[in-house]
Amino acid sequence: MNGSAVIQANGLRKAFKDVKALDGFDLSVERGRIVGLIGPNGSGKTTALKAMLGLSRLDDGDLSVLGCNPATQRAAMMSRVAYIADTGILPRWMRVKDLLDYAENVHPNFNREVAEAQLASTDIHLSKKVRVLSKGMHVQLHLAIVLAIGAELLVLDEPTLGLDILYRQQFYDAVLNDYFTEDRSILVTTHEVREIEHILTDVVFIHRGRACLTSSMEDIATQYVKLTAGEQISAPATPLFQRRSLSGTEYIFRGVPAGELAELGEVSTPNLAELFVAVVEGSHG
Repeated sequence: MNGSAVIQANGLRKAFKDVKALDGFDLSVERGRIVGLIGPNGSGKTTALKAMLGLSRLDDGDLSVLGCNPATQRAAMMSRVAYIADTGILPRWMRVKDLLDYAENVHPNFNREVAEAQLASTDIHLSKKVRVLSKGMHVQLHLAIVLAIGAELLVLDEPTLGLDILYRQQFYDAVLNDYFTEDRSILVTTHEVREIEHILTDVVFIHRGRACLTSSMEDIATQYVKLTAGEQISAPATPLFQRRSLSGTEYIFRGVPAGELAELGEVSTPNLAELFVAVVEGSHG
């Protein structure tokens, strides 16, 4: 295992009866990185996250989070990890003030001043009960608590699902500006891939329980090229993927210099959604 990694997963396996949720899944998250775990429903994302958070035991494989075994050292691990999911997990019957009181009493690293300062920039009042908060306010409150804890690792599982575009933008701005530093790491999953790809440093595609692509965003920009041509062309190499679109024929190449393609049409870097389709479908081609 990589001793410097915040998360190191090797050969993770988990089956539910005849369904292989994880089938040899590998993942490495280094300190000071923002890693996107991208995959469709049923790809194994949720199973992997549950294992990393100590909420599910694996059938096989090696897993370390901040040097801890999530299955046997969860309490020690979670004192340094924060988690925001797509569903509200804060106690709805509490008032915001009481929730801060509780966090202050049970979490050794909680800084109440940080939480209250974060909430002061929102419409959330300390006297409100959690259950009357909108979905967007609920996420803001959760993030304020995360910031006050100062966790070394933040796990985000579809955190902005169901939020309008303004709340989504505010959330990721706060994560980048108020939480993220070179000493902290973020693992994020979302269906809104285009919304987060500009903040990612690394990406892992998961499909059928396996990592089918692991790359830094810098390497994607240098290794993959999208070519859009108005008509069929004689390509200098076999494309990883191609499809017809309203703009013409789109090709995605790996390892072909953009300069070799520029005279054939419009050249760009594929976005993550396009690249995921290319990698998954290309592997079955």
